[in-house]
Amino acid sequence: MTPPLSAQAAASLPEQPQPEASLARTLAIARPAAGRLTLATLLGAGAIAAAIGLIATSAWLISRSSQRPQESAVAIAIVGVQFFALSRGLCRYGERLVGHDAAFRVLADLRVRVYERLEPLAPLGLPAFRSGDLLARLIHDVDSLQDLLLRVLPPFAIALIVGAASVGLVWWMLPAAGLILLIALLVAGTLVPWLTGALSARSESRQAEARAELTSSVIDLIEGAPELIVNGTAGEQLRRASAADAEVTRIARAGARTAGVGQGLTTLCSGLAMWGALLVGVSAVATGRLNGVLLAGIALVPLVAFELVTGLPAATQTLQRVRRAAARVLEVLDTPPPVPEPASPLPLPPEPHLLRVRGLCYSYPAQTHPALDGLDLDLGPGRRVAVVGLSGAGKSTLAGVLLRFLPYEDGSVTLDGVQLSQLAADDYRRVVGLVAQDAHIFDSTLEENLLLARREATQEELRTALADARLLSWTEELPAGLSTEVGERGVRMSGGQRQRLAIARALLADFPLLILDEPGEHLDTETADAIVADVLAAAQEKATLLITHRLAGLKDVDEVLVLDRGRVLERGTHSELVALGGHYGALWAREEGYA
Repeated sequence: MTPPLSAQAAASLPEQPQPEASLARTLAIARPAAGRLTLATLLGAGAIAAAIGLIATSAWLISRSSQRPQESAVAIAIVGVQFFALSRGLCRYGERLVGHDAAFRVLADLRVRVYERLEPLAPLGLPAFRSGDLLARLIHDVDSLQDLLLRVLPPFAIALIVGAASVGLVWWMLPAAGLILLIALLVAGTLVPWLTGALSARSESRQAEARAELTSSVIDLIEGAPELIVNGTAGEQLRRASAADAEVTRIARAGARTAGVGQGLTTLCSGLAMWGALLVGVSAVATGRLNGVLLAGIALVPLVAFELVTGLPAATQTLQRVRRAAARVLEVLDTPPPVPEPASPLPLPPEPHLLRVRGLCYSYPAQTHPALDGLDLDLGPGRRVAVVGLSGAGKSTLAGVLLRFLPYEDGSVTLDGVQLSQLAADDYRRVVGLVAQDAHIFDSTLEENLLLARREATQEELRTALADARLLSWTEELPAGLSTEVGERGVRMSGGQRQRLAIARALLADFPLLILDEPGEHLDTETADAIVADVLAAAQEKATLLITHRLAGLKDVDEVLVLDRGRVLERGTHSELVALGGHYGALWAREEGYA
């Protein structure tokens, strides 16, 4: 959990400029929906063109009707009014339907791509992103990108298409009025959006970051509530969440003010265009250069034409936010996995499998000494090896390398003679399974948690796995049996029961090689020892690597490796190492209470 930050401290931090995605990469997000987006734009242009046609035809019809012509003289105009009125609604409906369909398709594809990128980053590549911030990127930032397809690209394209047609229409009736409309549209369509974009650049680019900070603060507050209350820091975390909420509110208010400025300037341009067109129109009618019937159309068409540019200031403002959201999403997509996949993976060797480690070395970027230094290890069917050592000895790093969560730098790790780097991760992980100290239990039933290992497993196979993990008798005592809901993270189970359920899941998956990373951690000594003994007994035909800092139960393993700062200090059976009287013997004596 990120340390709480007071509201005063948060307010005192200098605002840093937030990176934005390049315009080209931002626009490329819409490329998969180019066809649908083009159709939606044409329909939107049709809706605005129909509105202009409706007002122009209606104005001509009213003006001409004042002269009391024969009905046949205005019949076409009457039909035109009906046509434009109907087509406007139909085009608008089609634009919304096609546009939102395109946006949802792009968002669905993008969200899948983000998740597919996150999956190989887990678990050791994910700490680069805070949990709440990562959630904001996956949900809020991806959702924000729909505005690119709905509120940014179509308005500008429609304004360009229909704006040119509107100017052409007015110019045909009266060139001076057409020139006035052209100048007004250019000012409202370029200068006003540029001004609103400049005014909103800082606040809009900060919005995604502030929203992510608020999400992270709230998640920290909810998930860490017990620890915060016990340590008396809940109030400080609440103040931090309040400060983040206040920042989001401040940004929203600044955006509203900027939008108001843009709307006001656009309305001003619209009014000036109308009055300018009316003045030159009246003058033209007075001199006989314009038929008086067309005067109403010249005055009213600019009002409808400005519907084209009314949304452009908001679209420019939205573009700032979209580019920042795109940068945060693209940052996830651009993050390379800790272990790259081979360009041409080799097929998985057939069983039985032998995992051989020779001269294994690995160093974390921020550390000066290696986490693993020249380690050798063999794991074959039925062989059980334990790796012990104090915290920081390299035990979990070894598990990370063997699970392909971390790359190895020197040495070799082979499965049946094939280097791990030459195997696809998904293929390899069908061979190697993990029971971690913090194995995740999903908020579902016991049955669903087990079926994650093998969807086609029968009820009898589920019961066998539970029996091997010594959890069947408890399950049978439950009123709902396997249909019992376990709650979020298995909150309705004890720590030992959660760990046994994780073991049952791993046994059901039937991994030929099983890694047990501190399976008894956070449990009382008696329960932890019982779990280790039970899982070793259940997996006696598999290759098993037990990573632990406790020595109880290691009499049953074939070999014990004692790690210290990444190097193997001692290796041998439990009895051999105790008799040796070295580092392992001292640990054993201390654990047994003899030291």
